[in-house]
Amino acid sequence: MKFFKILIYERKHFLKSKSKLFAYLFFVIACCYSVYVGFNLYNSQKSNINSLQEIENENISQVIKWFKTGEKGPKEKDWVDITDPYWSLRYTPKYVVKNPSPLMPLGLGQSEQYGYHKKITIWSSPYDNDVIEEISNYERFINGNIDFSFLIIFLLPLLTIIFTYNINGLEKDLNFDKLIAVQTRSLKQWVLGRLFFYWFLLVSTVNIFILGVFCINNVNIIDGFDLIKLSNLYITVFFLPFYFVIMSSNSSTVIAFKMISIWLFLCVLIPGSVHQYISLKYPPNFMTDFLDANRKETYAVFKLPKEELHRQMLSIYVDLDTTKQALDSLINRKITRNTMSCIVNQINVQAINIIEEQNNFKNNLIRSTYWFNPISYFQNKWNKITSTDYYAYKDFRDNIQLITNKKLKILAFECWNERTVNLNLYNEYLKKLNSYNSSPNLEKLLIKQ
Repeated sequence: MKFFKILIYERKHFLKSKSKLFAYLFFVIACCYSVYVGFNLYNSQKSNINSLQEIENENISQVIKWFKTGEKGPKEKDWVDITDPYWSLRYTPKYVVKNPSPLMPLGLGQSEQYGYHKKITIWSSPYDNDVIEEISNYERFINGNIDFSFLIIFLLPLLTIIFTYNINGLEKDLNFDKLIAVQTRSLKQWVLGRLFFYWFLLVSTVNIFILGVFCINNVNIIDGFDLIKLSNLYITVFFLPFYFVIMSSNSSTVIAFKMISIWLFLCVLIPGSVHQYISLKYPPNFMTDFLDANRKETYAVFKLPKEELHRQMLSIYVDLDTTKQALDSLINRKITRNTMSCIVNQINVQAINIIEEQNNFKNNLIRSTYWFNPISYFQNKWNKITSTDYYAYKDFRDNIQLITNKKLKILAFECWNERTVNLNLYNEYLKKLNSYNSSPNLEKLLIKQ
């Protein structure tokens, strides 16, 4: 029997099998819904980010208006003086955002576990509650909503089992497998042809969804080709052992049992065991407990005398020794108090470095299991392509810390130099902070001024 005829035969068989057809339609509907949910999240984040940029520009316009009219700040807060660097920088709004990837509808990953925007203040930290909703489980596959990647990685193999468990099994159950062997002349080719039909059906279905998102979000197919390759490879990975199961088994029941066992072993038992082991080795409560301890150190800073604050500031920023405050024989209590957020930030950085080091140990341990835990590899690789993995949000946190460090350094040197802020100097602050996270709207605003 020619290969093309085998495909035609299996197509007719598929269309006549209500169970297979219903399972396929159910899977397609679930995929449509998951992509719809992904687009809702993607569009919601894009809309919120645009709103934040508008709010940032409005706040900047308000401060600029104060400078032009000679006002010191909000009328209801007469203690605010924006000509003081402390208040000027406190009223210099800055949002750091993580723009969602156009591929997010195809893989939510950890996008529901982490914040994607952060207003930078002089007390900001990448591990504030508004950024980190959960820091104990980076490998959680799904959180509430149906994720397209979850359907592909966990449910598609089950659909494959439904499609293929009776190939060469039903014939053996009905005792006409020898007749099939005589008619086809090559049993291997007959099985491969039937399997190829379902492989092609599933690959085509998944690729259509991926390409559909490419078209809607204007994704260059070259940029997203890695996701197509990954999905096709993943589907193929399951078809290979299923082929050998079909060829070595003597009934549909045995084939189904072996296939389900493979799925349970690869998708449930191994990932679950690895996750349990890693949770025991790196307890989830470790980081939250450490942050609690770090808060105690932070509160202790507020009790320090001005001399100790002065000394610690000089240890953080060595170049401060050339500023007016450092050269003055008298320590200005107001200046040291206004800049002690720099000391708190230094404590936060030390705490965060330890947390990130533990995270690296944990993630390296996960990667070391990929050779026998392929599901975690495909899941993490998928999330990386859609920019929803742990490291995508780590880059976001690093950007928060970068802007915070920059803002605090400006605060320290401007306050210690006892600068008086005017409109030109305020615009310089904006340009320095904006250089790390460019906003076209803000650039236009600065040009207008």
